Amino acid sequence: MRIFFFIILTVVLGLPDISGQRKIIDEVIAIVGDKRILYSDIEQNYLQQKAQGEKVDEGSKCSILENMLVQKLLLNQSEIDSLEVTESQVDQELDARMKYFINAIGSVEKLEEYFQKTTLEIKEDFRDEIRDGLLTGKMRQNITEGLSVTSSEVRAYFKSIPPDSLPYINAEVEYNQILMYPRSNEKAIIDVREKLLSIRERIMNGESFATLAVVYSEDPQSAVKGGDIGWMAKNELEPEYAKVSFTLKKGQVSKIVESAFGFHLIQCLDRTEDRVHTRHILLRPAIAPDEKQFVIARLDSVTRLVRLDSIKFDVAAMRWSEDAETKINGGQAVNPYKGGTFWGMDEFRPNELSIINNLKVGEISEPYESMDSKGKTAYKIIWLKKRTNPHVGNLKDDYNLFKARAAQSKQNDLVDEWVEEKMKTTYIKISDNYKSCPFSLQGWLKI
Repeated sequence: MRIFFFIILTVVLGLPDISGQRKIIDEVIAIVGDKRILYSDIEQNYLQQKAQGEKVDEGSKCSILENMLVQKLLLNQSEIDSLEVTESQVDQELDARMKYFINAIGSVEKLEEYFQKTTLEIKEDFRDEIRDGLLTGKMRQNITEGLSVTSSEVRAYFKSIPPDSLPYINAEVEYNQILMYPRSNEKAIIDVREKLLSIRERIMNGESFATLAVVYSEDPQSAVKGGDIGWMAKNELEPEYAKVSFTLKKGQVSKIVESAFGFHLIQCLDRTEDRVHTRHILLRPAIAPDEKQFVIARLDSVTRLVRLDSIKFDVAAMRWSEDAETKINGGQAVNPYKGGTFWGMDEFRPNELSIINNLKVGEISEPYESMDSKGKTAYKIIWLKKRTNPHVGNLKDDYNLFKARAAQSKQNDLVDEWVEEKMKTTYIKISDNYKSCPFSLQGWLKI
């Protein structure tokens, strides 16, 4: 991981090597429309593949170049078709990229020390790359929109895979849940409001909102960035947060705002008619121990009813669960990372993994403390519906996996057809040094 991370930093961002000299001297390798592919672009990908343990040789650079030619063709057409991505979409992708880098190097401070730049400055180095990637993806979606695969196509795809190339599937589980929230008492809410009023007064007296966000905000993702959550459209924000944000003038600080996340102070950094750039300080009221015990007792009662077969778990979830995302489906937990209802064992927090590992299929857990998708403390019980053992992929157990892969293969074929057609009417020029490449698509080397 460290080696791979260093290569990304050195090549992607053009950092000097250990001797202080830049080893990669750039030249234009190809042009697609008005988009250029540089020698350093190819080297970057080559070194990344090598660092990941992939088998590479000089011929690999031809494959890398062809993949880049396809991406540039998609990007060029996305601009011709006037496709757009929002700044909030770019910011979300940037946040994910920065989170990866911070985890790899150890901390925000180490990352900034390494680059000799602030986090915001580092993000700006990636902004154009992220935006291009989102536009390319959107163009690809337009090309493949409405594409589907039949069951016979899935079977044909599965049969086309050599037996020794079938994927090894790790253990997975499927489960339903009933979630309840402990309530904060009036004193805890008053304490949070008074603390936010004190912080707001300090801001009004000249202290930095960003600095106070780092110190006090309970939103870990934005706190490290001075509370900055980037550009957002109205429908991407909690309704209460959005309502206030779009009334603030640039630089103005809100009064206390309550949302599903907790209590906020909001500062408007900039605003357009349909998007707003804000930072915030989030505080959540403390939960008294007796409130936690009350919720645990309620969940205990539900557990007893289900175990006595007085009510089915999915019916109990629809009746009593306070999780709006799952209760309408009888508490069925849907995996947000890969879709579907199965979860890999590496996708659980340590405390939940321990609980799931100790459950047999059909059993219900005891109530335990957890966290919802908004970071709020919650308690829940889960019913383990299914558990798969590690195995070689097969259609009976892994139909959805192979359906997704068959769909991806079909999409790739459709994009290849589109590329071969579009290259006929797009200006493409490739350096003589790469004209001997055995490209898989015909038409890159125009006479």
